[in-house]
Amino acid sequence: MITDTDMYALSIITENRAGVLRDVATVMANYRANIQMIQQSIITSGPNTGKAYLYFEFEECGNHPDLIADLARVPSVVDVTIYPPFSRIFGSRVIIIGGGAQVAQVALGAVNEADRHNIRGERISVDTIPLVGEQNLALAVDAVARLPRASILVLAGSLMGGEVSRAVDRVRGAGIPVIALKMAGSVPEHADLVVTDPIQAGVFAVMHVSGKAVFDINRVRGREF
Repeated sequence: MITDTDMYALSIITENRAGVLRDVATVMANYRANIQMIQQSIITSGPNTGKAYLYFEFEECGNHPDLIADLARVPSVVDVTIYPPFSRIFGSRVIIIGGGAQVAQVALGAVNEADRHNIRGERISVDTIPLVGEQNLALAVDAVARLPRASILVLAGSLMGGEVSRAVDRVRGAGIPVIALKMAGSVPEHADLVVTDPIQAGVFAVMHVSGKAVFDINRVRGREF
């Protein structure tokens, strides 16, 4: 099993043209760097505006200086920098989606609980997005399964159901547990856990993600608090 201690990250700035990703990936393959994650975007501000930004996380390949040197020799590459992976910096992610007031209260509990764990060496981050509308919420919930390092989802709102409930089933099917506030609609029937107090919901979410807490959502699945 690959852990974050086996992983490294590279950020690469390149010319924005076809074939760059192929050229960079070929060099990494030559060093048997097993790529675990890749992101690509166009830089929109600063001195490198218009250039491409590539981010890789890869399994230990054992010869980083030579790898970086060979990547820097690729004609389209402007800059190469090696970093620790996101898992070692931002860690596991708690995702909170829903109405602004409820999201803020869940985040209050989650951030305070995460702080308690992070000062002891863990890495737990909290991501929030206030949204309204069934379609917007369903799209956001579905996207959680595609977010790197997303470990648990909290749905914070007063009324959620329909397509949102079906999206919850898909996220749970992808292995991400879901906590829902007690609310109108069918979402609570589809969640792993229903919590009345939004602050407590945030605390539960972080405790489940933590490697040191004793709370496990699998032991209370289907219950309401």
